[in-house]
Amino acid sequence: MARNILILGASYGSLLGTKLLMAGHNVTLVCRKNTAELINRDGTEVRIQLRGEPAHRSIFSRDLPGKLDATSPDKVDLSRYDLVALAMQEPQYTNHTIRVLMIKIAAARLPCLSIMNMPPLPYLKRIDALANMDLEEAYTNAQVWERFEPGLVTLCSPDPQAFRPPEEPANVLHVGLPTNFKAATFADEAHNKLLRELEADIDAVTLDGKDVPVKLKVFDSLFVPLAKWSMLLTGNYRCITPNDPQPIREAVHRDLNLSKSIYNHVDAVARKLGADPEDQVPFEKYAKAAESLLKPSSAARAVASGAPFIERVDLLVKLISHQLGMPNADIDRTVEVVDMKLGEKIVPGGSAG
Repeated sequence: MARNILILGASYGSLLGTKLLMAGHNVTLVCRKNTAELINRDGTEVRIQLRGEPAHRSIFSRDLPGKLDATSPDKVDLSRYDLVALAMQEPQYTNHTIRVLMIKIAAARLPCLSIMNMPPLPYLKRIDALANMDLEEAYTNAQVWERFEPGLVTLCSPDPQAFRPPEEPANVLHVGLPTNFKAATFADEAHNKLLRELEADIDAVTLDGKDVPVKLKVFDSLFVPLAKWSMLLTGNYRCITPNDPQPIREAVHRDLNLSKSIYNHVDAVARKLGADPEDQVPFEKYAKAAESLLKPSSAARAVASGAPFIERVDLLVKLISHQLGMPNADIDRTVEVVDMKLGEKIVPGGSAG
């Protein structure tokens, strides 16, 4: 049976959207009006490399069994959808029309699957050790999440690396690292049944008889998506330096012992919260993957291009580690550098006249 999935965010969201379309489900991408018009006219193109093939393939939405449409936030009819996927960068939820849509989504009690790096606050409240922690400071606007019921929000570790090629139109996405989305379950078994149905349908997809990477994998543990935190704190946020941004590979491999100590500390924080070592990814596996990550992280690129806000998983992990009594000087230093670089973008107001 074809399901109808609403995805907030047409950039990274088009990767999950394409996998759902390949499996025969219908997808609506929520984005800016101009991007929606482009997608409704031309569809999307996701470039992905199949195992054993030398070059990326272009997968066009118009060739897939599921139906794709795109819309601006104010035009969404929530009665159509079985599931909402949250694929925008966390600061984007402060946009007025997105906030209005989020209020409606919360009121409709639709299950929400986040594929953001920044975990939604309602999801964190499902973890006993975090439920009463003071973490709002890490969010651009924590009020966005106030109306959501925690059991209706879950998190997907967004391990696949993908970006919009700057020279291409906004409906093109290039997948650099085709790993899996690892989702934790919802509180309600009916919603988990839907997740597992989507998991199985995506898993069954082939292209010219070949397996297509980037699966949806569902886990009973709430902690599996937290494995991404070690990667983000070791690589992505350390791409942000006092000077120019550096590639993820450089951030990780310039001083491998330091990188390993940061990685292991964040893993230890997750275990203190309740994660099982089985939920985590060994440092050696991450370091190997980082060898092929030759660009600065999206967070570093955003800071370099003058963004006033980015997702602050670095600050979130700092706040958690301090409140657990597990501070780490290297993590604190990373947060200081990010704060400093973002602070450089703030222009002091002049007097009138």
